[in-house]
Amino acid sequence: MTRRVSRRGIAALGACFALAATAAKAQSSSLAPDYSKPAAWLCLPGRSDVCSRPLPTTSLNVNGYGSNGLSSVAKNPPVDCFYVYPTVSRDDAPNSDLSVNEEVGITQTQFARFASVCRTYAPIYRQMTASSIATYVIGGDLHQSAELAYSDVLAAWRTYLAKYNQGRPFVLIGHSQGSLMLQQLIAREIDGKPIARRMLRAIIPGYDVLVPQGRLVGGTFKSIPLCSSDAETGCVMTWASYREGTVPPEGAMFGWANQPGMTVGCTNPAHPGSTAWQPLDSYWYTHSAAEVPGGPIQWSSQGPPPTLYVRTEGLVSARCVNNGQRGHLLIRTNYRPGDKWTDRIGGEVGVFGFFLPGWGMHLADIEEAQGDLIREIGELAHQR
Repeated sequence: MTRRVSRRGIAALGACFALAATAAKAQSSSLAPDYSKPAAWLCLPGRSDVCSRPLPTTSLNVNGYGSNGLSSVAKNPPVDCFYVYPTVSRDDAPNSDLSVNEEVGITQTQFARFASVCRTYAPIYRQMTASSIATYVIGGDLHQSAELAYSDVLAAWRTYLAKYNQGRPFVLIGHSQGSLMLQQLIAREIDGKPIARRMLRAIIPGYDVLVPQGRLVGGTFKSIPLCSSDAETGCVMTWASYREGTVPPEGAMFGWANQPGMTVGCTNPAHPGSTAWQPLDSYWYTHSAAEVPGGPIQWSSQGPPPTLYVRTEGLVSARCVNNGQRGHLLIRTNYRPGDKWTDRIGGEVGVFGFFLPGWGMHLADIEEAQGDLIREIGELAHQR
């Protein structure tokens, strides 16, 4: 029997697109994707696509802009990465069609760099759209839309295993709606099954994973624990980002467990298991249209960045906090007077100039620690 997605869960999926301008008009008319065909994938190894195109990037440190470089693609990496993107579609129907636009952009920002350490797989799927959130707001039932989206992810996963995997270790990567889809996939297809031995790690921030308070396993998953060390495999990394000085309010979309005795899992993306402040290795998309508290970011006192992406090592730090039903990743900037890099980053979800306190810094979950995540996958791959 399939598990029903909660109304609270559906609401969380909207993230930055939660207040769509139009209500959903009709179910997606697109036929189910045929994942045996390359056209159903945004990323596949060995071809020219969004994951194989180098990304121009500039380093940014306390002294301002540094060197420029390009992201790389590994020739024969020993690990696969399977990615499910978050809510980005602005199609009018509850589920997206198979024409991709926003999907390519978010895959480039969140996932393409992982090609430097793994073979990249990213299926196109008929996700729940931004406009489906409008349907939820007026009392609509999105269970059918949620199951349709998951059915595509499941079909892509099974095709990946049958056609591409060939017994290799794999990493699952998602965010927001993508993390929800992967939660269901892990619970139904991996947890407690032999294939779990091949799961190097699951990286699924931006959608709450619940565990009993004081424990690393139980709750969302029966036997797969939260990661508690840099070298651990077969575990889950998850977090919900909040700016230092804030906490998830009671009933928050992210960072608040809606079941007594449970908490929201938090793994520090720089060093799983740490509860201390850890500096992060970040990649930022500098042309984001998302609203930022205080207005647009000035990335450096030297002027606009010369590339679409900047890499900052140590601009921000993170610390996991669990307190009762709350579990979240605190984020702070390390700017000091006289530094030539920014004193601000974005990540909050803005709607008409207001920022939603229960969603924290949801939009920054991946960017703030992408360098650390890539490093960790590379280290784990070479341990096998």
